[in-house]
Amino acid sequence: MSGTPRFLTLADVAEVLNTSSAQVYALVRRGELPAIKIGGRGQWRVEASQLESFIEKMYTETKAFVDDHPFVEADAGRGQEV
Repeated sequence: MSGTPRFLTLADVAEVLNTSSAQVYALVRRGELPAIKIGGRGQWRVEASQLESFIEKMYTETKAFVDDHPFVEADAGRGQEV
């Protein structure tokens, strides 16, 4: 077995994505990030391969967004994150 666990907690996923556990929970509850609920307390787990697929999907969606919304110099003056 490799050093990477097969299943990650929502906190682990949040660390990988550099976001909050609440944001990851929202992604799971909206069905954007596949996860399973295990145990009597209903703890969420995300399979590492599902996280990698999600990241690839986000790259694809971001590229489509950038292609559809080309950067123009006027955007820089609006305080938008670049």
